[in-house]
Amino acid sequence: MSELADSIERFVDAASRAGRYSEHSIKAFRQDLTALERFLSERAGVCDWAEVDNSTARAFPSRLFQGGHSPKSIGRMLSSCRKFFNFLVNENTVKSNPFIGISAPKAAQKLPNTLSVDDLNALLDEDVNVDSSPGIVRDRAIIELFYSSGLRLSELASLDIDTIDFAENQVKVMGKGSKERIVPVGSMACVAVKDWLDRRDEYAKQEERALFVSFRGGRLSARGIQFRLTEWARRKGFSQHVHPHALRHSFASHLLESSGDLRAVQEMLGHSDISTTQIYTHLDFQHLANVFDRAHPRAKREAVDLE
Repeated sequence: MSELADSIERFVDAASRAGRYSEHSIKAFRQDLTALERFLSERAGVCDWAEVDNSTARAFPSRLFQGGHSPKSIGRMLSSCRKFFNFLVNENTVKSNPFIGISAPKAAQKLPNTLSVDDLNALLDEDVNVDSSPGIVRDRAIIELFYSSGLRLSELASLDIDTIDFAENQVKVMGKGSKERIVPVGSMACVAVKDWLDRRDEYAKQEERALFVSFRGGRLSARGIQFRLTEWARRKGFSQHVHPHALRHSFASHLLESSGDLRAVQEMLGHSDISTTQIYTHLDFQHLANVFDRAHPRAKREAVDLE
């Protein structure tokens, strides 16, 4: 048995005797550290743990990722390596732990399916008139605003009646981390929200400031909005589940396809890292408005006089 393998067995034995780990964890320790030993032997013929420096430690997860390991499994293997080197430090085999601060590659974010422009138009095709119920008028406004401005569910639920500026066709949103941003609102969404405001008093309590309210008169909760969207899609004959984030993702995808302006789309979403690799840069709001007016499918309509 090599010196590297002998150290691994000492660690596994110590971890087993400590009684803090399950049999599954003990087995994982041995497998993960054996993979590390194999990597070190193949990479540079390392035969002493003291030869493993930070550069070598960083190369290990890269090799694993190239070999097809998932970010989750790489994270577990790095955790085993950190525990093992802490053990080696404690027994004075090495001076420091080279795996401290090394993390696994980020897992790709799984996004919901994007609805096509035709699907969105079918979803929003509703003839609202004086005979329509307040609930129908409200739900259409909710969906139009979701798709028009790419809002998060929590952001839309928190809107108040004074957060939409109809003169400028924009909405003030309080996003994650209490970060405020201004987002354009398309003319179709403005019309839908105005229609709802004309009927809002049929539901809202006198002192209620929420933009969207339930029939009981209080703010419509995020869960309530999600339920209303599900019911609307079902009524429209959609077989797939339509989640609020699918509308947000559709907003981003359609706008990006039309404009090619990634930075503008990122700014409007209020996401710090939608691609996991790029950080948003500050853009002038007028530039955002121009991109929106030029590219968003439901902004390409004649402006409607709302006054």
